[in-house]
Amino acid sequence: MYDECEEAVIQNLRDAGCMPEAIALFMRLYAEGESKEALRVIYMQRNELLQKIHADEKRIQCLDYLMYKLRFQEGTSGTRGNRA
Repeated sequence: MYDECEEAVIQNLRDAGCMPEAIALFMRLYAEGESKEALRVIYMQRNELLQKIHADEKRIQCLDYLMYKLRFQEGTSGTRGNRA
């Protein structure tokens, strides 16, 4: 890699949330021609990010369910209030 390109790769890895150790490992592996192993470092980071997304999706679903229940409850209690 050229110095400019190397800095861009390092910045990309930082922007992706990679820890300094993972960046150093990736750069070393790539420099040594171990592209499959370097790619594995990227896959590991990607997998971590996906796991966080899935955990957040589950949390959002819990909130959505609670909002649904509260809206449903408001709708039914409002109807009962009109009958009385």
